[in-house]
Amino acid sequence: MALTRDDIDPPASATPPRIRFGLSAKLLLLTVPFVMLAEVCIYVPSIAHFRLTWLNNKLSAAHTAAMVFEAAPDVPDKLSRQILDSIGARAVAMKMGQQRRLLATAELPSEVLQEVDIRDMRPLTAIMEAFRTLLANDTDLVRAVGPAPMGGQFVEIVIPEGPLRSAMWIYSRNVMLLSLVISAITAALAYFALHYLFVRPLYRITANLGSFRADPEDRARILVPTSRHDEIGFVEHELAEMQRDLANTLQEKTRLANLGLAVSKINHDLRNLLASAQLFSDRLARLPDPQVQRFSPKLMRALERAIAFCQSTLSYGRAQEPPPDRRIVALMELVEEVRETLGLQPDSRIGWITSIEHSLVVDADRDQLLRVLLNLARNAVQALETSAPNDPARDQIRITGRREGAVVIIEVADTGPGFSDQARAHLFQAFQGSTRSGGTGLGLVIADELVRAHGGEIILVDGTIGATFRLKIPDRPIPLDERRGARARA
Repeated sequence: MALTRDDIDPPASATPPRIRFGLSAKLLLLTVPFVMLAEVCIYVPSIAHFRLTWLNNKLSAAHTAAMVFEAAPDVPDKLSRQILDSIGARAVAMKMGQQRRLLATAELPSEVLQEVDIRDMRPLTAIMEAFRTLLANDTDLVRAVGPAPMGGQFVEIVIPEGPLRSAMWIYSRNVMLLSLVISAITAALAYFALHYLFVRPLYRITANLGSFRADPEDRARILVPTSRHDEIGFVEHELAEMQRDLANTLQEKTRLANLGLAVSKINHDLRNLLASAQLFSDRLARLPDPQVQRFSPKLMRALERAIAFCQSTLSYGRAQEPPPDRRIVALMELVEEVRETLGLQPDSRIGWITSIEHSLVVDADRDQLLRVLLNLARNAVQALETSAPNDPARDQIRITGRREGAVVIIEVADTGPGFSDQARAHLFQAFQGSTRSGGTGLGLVIADELVRAHGGEIILVDGTIGATFRLKIPDRPIPLDERRGARARA
């Protein structure tokens, strides 16, 4: 399947929208209202407390006046009014025992609309009355009652509500101005702190995402994580790992795409060359030489397999493997063909040992199983050639075969250097599982794909000298009706 540009870069419709209202602006607009809300929550009880304190101060002054009036009952009216004006009251009274005594009075209306008893004031009631005072008329009068000195039960005063209302508005204005200053300072501190801790790192990550998206194969654009150990540091680390994996994957896909394009070009000419070689092999088959008659059928079959494989190759280097055409195959004959194809003779410097059960057959596609064994044996030969000059007593390839129930087990082993830990981790991955310089690792990938197509598996056996691959190929399940029909015909 061809790798297109859309596989690497998203379409234009996936372009993210332009940022018009960023996190910094949102953070600033949210911080100020939240701080103001906190100030409101503080202001509501504080205005109620200010009102009670103001009234309590007036009652304290009334206590002093009550002591004067109690010590000198015959205070002249002019002095009495001066004392009342000094405390801002219209009347002062005190109850002692069962007697309520009016100590001093000025012009007093017949009705007082509001009464405040600060001796027992609930918080909710104090808040409600405070806001009612803010909206009251300046001409309203308030009767305030508080504890009395000198053994009295209570002292009470009647005062106009206008001065209290004015004092409360001044206090509210001062609180509002102070709240604005505190809000501005708090908002600025919170803004700069959050901007430094969150917004600026997000700007950096966002800018890196845009840069990486422009060229995801450029490893220089991968995010470099900071030394932070919080959630932002975790995101940076994970993003860098993801970008690194994505860059490696895209580079591998690009390499595969380039390789596939080259294979497609080579495949076109190679198929024509193989067709010409097939014509020459037909002519060789007519020669009466016994050696030619022996090897020409194998040569023709090899050419036919090569031509068929070229015809099944798709563009961009991928081959669509056909489903296995499973038949009963004699394993010993197949292994001998592998040896002859590799050119390993009895006098070769690489020893060839077979240990296969007598008359062992395997239910598999002959050509595909031949490719599997040929790839594994060729890898073994190449691994042994690294220790040249070779000695057949030391450098050997051993192929064993046995049946365990409905499964045929084939092992291809060599006495070479084996696989490194890195190669073991990527054993059946293209371009990563090879231990030979210049190798591609495609032989193991092809072998794994063909074996899995048969419903089997291929594994690398641990704890052996060199490398040992074990193939498990199960027989095809036979439908019960077909078996019953065969028995009936028998």
